[in-house]
Amino acid sequence: MVEKLLTVKNRAGIHARPAAIISQTANRFESEILLIRDDISANAKSIMGVITMAAGYNSVIKLQAEGSDEKEAAKTIEALFESKFEEE
Repeated sequence: MVEKLLTVKNRAGIHARPAAIISQTANRFESEILLIRDDISANAKSIMGVITMAAGYNSVIKLQAEGSDEKEAAKTIEALFESKFEEE
């Protein structure tokens, strides 16, 4: 299992567009990918799950990936957060 702490760096937080990007990206991998914020956990492959996390600007999210391509999955999703979902 790979775990990473990610910070939401785009000012609008994770709204519909970033959630769609996260879920589309996560669905390219076979690994199970979870995003955890406080007590809320969401399957990264579910756009609704990601949106319901209500992660605003500067929220810290734990990413957990487990499976055959876990390292690549974690690295790719981390890059989305680092690029601010190409919104800024």
